[in-house]
Amino acid sequence: MIRVGIIGLGMMGGMHYRAWQEIDGAEVVAVADADPQRAGGDLSTGWSNLPGAAKQLDMSRIRGTTDARELIAMDDVDLVDVCVPTPDHAALAIAALEAGKHCICEKPLARTAEQARQIAAAAEKAMPKGFCLPAMCVRFWPEWAWLARMVERGTYGKVLDATFRRVGSMPPGWFGDGKLSGGAILDLHLHDTDFVKFALGKPVAVHSFGRVGKTGCVDQLVTHYIYAGDGPIVTAEGSWAMTDGFPFRMGYTVNFERATAEYVMLREEPLVIYENGKAKSHACEGGDGYHNELAYMAQCIASGKAPSIITAADAAESIEIVEAEAESIRTGLRVEV
Repeated sequence: MIRVGIIGLGMMGGMHYRAWQEIDGAEVVAVADADPQRAGGDLSTGWSNLPGAAKQLDMSRIRGTTDARELIAMDDVDLVDVCVPTPDHAALAIAALEAGKHCICEKPLARTAEQARQIAAAAEKAMPKGFCLPAMCVRFWPEWAWLARMVERGTYGKVLDATFRRVGSMPPGWFGDGKLSGGAILDLHLHDTDFVKFALGKPVAVHSFGRVGKTGCVDQLVTHYIYAGDGPIVTAEGSWAMTDGFPFRMGYTVNFERATAEYVMLREEPLVIYENGKAKSHACEGGDGYHNELAYMAQCIASGKAPSIITAADAAESIEIVEAEAESIRTGLRVEV
């Protein structure tokens, strides 16, 4: 049995708690949050841009504390699941790894690429006793995982062009302070930058257009990921600039040599493949990205094989690309990555 301790019980902590309840061989035994109400298991004041986050924890078998370091030191915690605001990721993830614990850390892995590289170094030193998994859930989201497989297998031929979109209104609370969240470019758009790198390979450069928003950081942008030679034309839009009440949306359109795949989040049949003049919906099985990434980590721990779908060094590189995008917006120039 993998004994899990969750640090941070906001939206992501609630999502992770719900997902852990569905995973055989794992049990949440401890939680930590600076808010005593949340540390006591009451998450009713939380928010979410996706359904499913827990609102009340079963505290009959869970210890709650307001001290994250106390949770990390607990002898009966095998895996520390870090779901706190971004500026605290590096300190807590590194502390967990140095304590010999496995660690899952929510995205972005850190506030800066430099901090993310520090986590990656700690993760390397912790091997093989402690595994580290950056929680880049889109790599595990069924429709995105399906897309990555189609690209890798060449099922429909090579990718000619691809467009990704991830937009919504400004989230509440600390997200609105760009010094903490990094703005939409880091907290939201990072998902698509990471997936582009994962599925299509690292671009040679980026050219981005955007604007600074309410957070004081880039909150609206479109990036062109540039590939060498006859590579695909790839763009992604990210935004927290939508009017309050606008529902969160994510999606993609990928044009292969022999088919076009389109995913639209709120559509009745979200994923449709257009091939040979016909449109066919495709249902991807397997829950959501939160469940799948945590189940994958549990499988890695049980098998003794370190995570490979995403590593800390991988996640750090994706933040480096996002920082290049911010530089491109600032200078108006193409930036090599």
